[in-house]
Amino acid sequence: MNLPESNPSSEPLQGRLLFASPTMQGGTFDHSVILLSEHSEKEGAFGLILNQPTGQVVGDVLKDPAFHSLRHISVHRGGPVAQNNLFFAALWWESQQSLRIIHQISAEDAIKHNKQPGTLVRAFIGYSGWSPGQLEDELDRHTWIVTEPPANFLGFSHDNTLWATTLKSLSPYHRLLADAPKNPFAN
Repeated sequence: MNLPESNPSSEPLQGRLLFASPTMQGGTFDHSVILLSEHSEKEGAFGLILNQPTGQVVGDVLKDPAFHSLRHISVHRGGPVAQNNLFFAALWWESQQSLRIIHQISAEDAIKHNKQPGTLVRAFIGYSGWSPGQLEDELDRHTWIVTEPPANFLGFSHDNTLWATTLKSLSPYHRLLADAPKNPFAN
């Protein structure tokens, strides 16, 4: 797997993964894996945390019969913004190199995407957003580890193990980060 150039903040990052640095302990982004669906220096960025399932499915949250065919889809925490909103997103490989995500799709579109082989549909409460320049500042401070998703990424469990599992595959250095205790000073 190729790591991005030394200054990832200078290029659009949609379709890439952000791994929270181990220094981001506690709070919403602790050991989070975010898939960016939008990014530009002028507009900011939008992404979804993929590894924070709520333990609920759509059927637990939406009782309306219109959502019946989506009732078994997992609900995840997408981020700290708009946490009163539930929305759907679809993820699939657009080509061998590009993971595509469409967020805030309608229930009808979620049903259509859910029937497509190789497409992962999730429901999210909230999202992760950055104002113009904010993500670039965080990248300059090494708050996030940026990488392309591995080819088998959609097959991984998108739960609290995703951060370490995926990070370990990047390099020996990243394996050390993934295997380090959450609080090394407690040892």
